[in-house]
Amino acid sequence: MARERAAWLVRQVGARVDWFPYDLHPEYPREGIPRAQLLARYGERFTDAVRMSAEDSGLPYNPNPDVIPNSRRALELGEWARTHGHDAHDRLHERVMDAYWAESRDIGDWTVLRECLTDVGLDADAGQLAVESGEFSEPVDASTMWAQQHGIFAVPAFVINGRVLVSGAVPHEDLMRGVERALELAREEG
Repeated sequence: MARERAAWLVRQVGARVDWFPYDLHPEYPREGIPRAQLLARYGERFTDAVRMSAEDSGLPYNPNPDVIPNSRRALELGEWARTHGHDAHDRLHERVMDAYWAESRDIGDWTVLRECLTDVGLDADAGQLAVESGEFSEPVDASTMWAQQHGIFAVPAFVINGRVLVSGAVPHEDLMRGVERALELAREEG
């Protein structure tokens, strides 16, 4: 949903989209949690709503049926990719999202993440080594903390022009209202 909404913003208003890491579930163990545990917590209606939102956005919805992965490695790997440029980060971000949402892959598993790195032309050995060194833990923590301090406790969340928060898988109209409000605030500030 976030990817479709971001692409829509790019098409509609020429937005520049910067993806930042947000560790939504730091309590998940490294191996992830059984999907049954997520269903017990949120219920089938939650899963149905996410599926419908994805389908309405034209995005695939085929997450791993058994495991909800711990995405921490993927987030840190994204920050490592960012050190290779905005484009490298975006390519890896898209590839990891496809691995999870379209291909039912466990994005907490190094085998999957190494394939994603190779697929987008990044050095899998260097990426894994950098993440395992702990070097990219702090940027993920800092980004997550910044988001929480600014009222973000879920994904997706869009911060428009650094001024307006639009949170959730909201309709395009709500995003456009956010854009209009951000432009209004910029005009008022002069």
